[in-house]
Amino acid sequence: MLRRAARFTLPLLCGLSAPAFAVPAAGDAAFKAIYEAEWQWRLREIGVEDDEDESERISATFRDVSVPAQQARQLYLERTLAAIDAIAPSSLSDAARIDRAVYRAQIEALIARQKFRDYEKPLSSNGGFWNRVAAEARKPFRTAADYEAFVRRLQAVPRHFDDQIANMRAGLARGFTPPRVTLVGRDAPISAVAEVKQAEDTPFYEPFKTMPAAIPADRQAALRAAAKQAIEGSVVPAYRKLLAFMRDVYIPGARTTLAAEALPDGKAYYRSKIREFVTLDLRPEKIHAIGLAEVAKLRAEMIATMKETGFTGDLPAFLEYLRTDPRFYPRSEEELLREASWISKRFDAIAHQWFGLMPRRRFGIIPMPAATAPFSTYALGGPGYYLINTYDLPSRPLYVLTALTLHEAAPGHAFQMPLAAENADQPAFRQKVYMSAYGEGWALYCEKLGVEMGMYRTPYDHFGMLNYQIWRAARLVVDTGIHAKGWSRDQAVGYMRDNTSLSAREISTEVDRYIAGPGQALSYYLGEMAIVKARAKAEAALGSAFDIRAFHDAVLETGSVPLPVLEAHVDAFIARAKRGAGGGT
Repeated sequence: MLRRAARFTLPLLCGLSAPAFAVPAAGDAAFKAIYEAEWQWRLREIGVEDDEDESERISATFRDVSVPAQQARQLYLERTLAAIDAIAPSSLSDAARIDRAVYRAQIEALIARQKFRDYEKPLSSNGGFWNRVAAEARKPFRTAADYEAFVRRLQAVPRHFDDQIANMRAGLARGFTPPRVTLVGRDAPISAVAEVKQAEDTPFYEPFKTMPAAIPADRQAALRAAAKQAIEGSVVPAYRKLLAFMRDVYIPGARTTLAAEALPDGKAYYRSKIREFVTLDLRPEKIHAIGLAEVAKLRAEMIATMKETGFTGDLPAFLEYLRTDPRFYPRSEEELLREASWISKRFDAIAHQWFGLMPRRRFGIIPMPAATAPFSTYALGGPGYYLINTYDLPSRPLYVLTALTLHEAAPGHAFQMPLAAENADQPAFRQKVYMSAYGEGWALYCEKLGVEMGMYRTPYDHFGMLNYQIWRAARLVVDTGIHAKGWSRDQAVGYMRDNTSLSAREISTEVDRYIAGPGQALSYYLGEMAIVKARAKAEAALGSAFDIRAFHDAVLETGSVPLPVLEAHVDAFIARAKRGAGGGT
């Protein structure tokens, strides 16, 4: 991946101006000084998405989440945006203008989060800030200093939880909470810690059970004793306090409305989430209409594929058949994990036919943690991992597993995200920051690409892919229906049930996720549509010269970018190919 492959002039739709014949170094240098300083600040103050990145050291502290710290963050980000805007785009090189478009979108999203005080709602339908304590315990511990740092972190839990509770009280007072329906039962992971009898029974003690032999035995004993004291004297009491707050105050007081537009300044808030997750400024009504049209189109494809299976009933009957026949479900955790592994290796055998760029980092296939599995989706993927939910096996169909694996593992998230991180020619903010429309759009595109790659071996597997496509298209309808059109939870559940073969558990979990996190569900299908549109444009423009490997490399070499930047990048790919310079990197 060479930096020069990204050199071109972006159109005005990206908010950037005209061609740069001259490349004044001062403009690039000034911009670089801004983003490098801000990036170091961001790592300290906010962090990046992959908090379990094994390259990160064990942290001895928590980030300050108090109100003064939050206000200071907003001021810093606003000043950063003003500094960026003070640099004339015409003073930047082509590459720096691309970087500016990506960077500016990130800063605007961060400012919006601070402006709407998202920090007063530090939880979602499948967890919250308390998850991060255990997440740190899953990092690799290599030295005595790692263990010492973790003990100090455990000792800091009470203060951090107190600050988070204070923010939640402030959100509660102004009606800025997740809907109550998405919180019922979500205190179980907190309870699991609050009710333990001894430190050894908590996930925080796991790193201390087997310690590196290089640490002397007496030092190991001292560290274990310190961890035990911190867990029993600081962590468990903090969880008990949080549990009481959740059960007695927060959940009973949480809002009973569902819509994001019912929140304080709700219409603007929902629109900000659309901009953040979709990287386009689309009206909810427009997105809703797109969703309805795409669902109708996909239903027709599903009916045609259903007939290929030999099923003679109608689509609702087929969906019920898929939900209830045991033949479509794993009989054990091991069977599910083995099937996912086999699918992953089948892709490995053909990857070179479809991609030139390959990540160095591999991924592991592991069961989802028991604490979050009951409230989580079927699987999650990222750098180095493919987490599969083995909880409640009768809700985990095998006929969707090929599509799921292509999405969450390779060539989806566990493929694309490492490629971005490994591109040393990109600034850190392009290597590390994940933009949902690009990342989820790419992963969903990979599901569809599985048809061309020959990954779907039966009509049922093909139907599983279509089922996942319509699931994401239905999200456009459901998310906007809930947050802008006054839909009830039952209405959303019914729409998902009527148009997908997802299990009742999955539908319930997913709908609660859309209710609790407005906007994110929109990114998948709209992102995929942008990639499909860009590919069709490249195929039409290049004809027989179109190279699928080069196209995929062009999409992947950008890292995670706003959709308008991706569109412009593909335009440049087409122009290079037409000039005979080759479409790839």
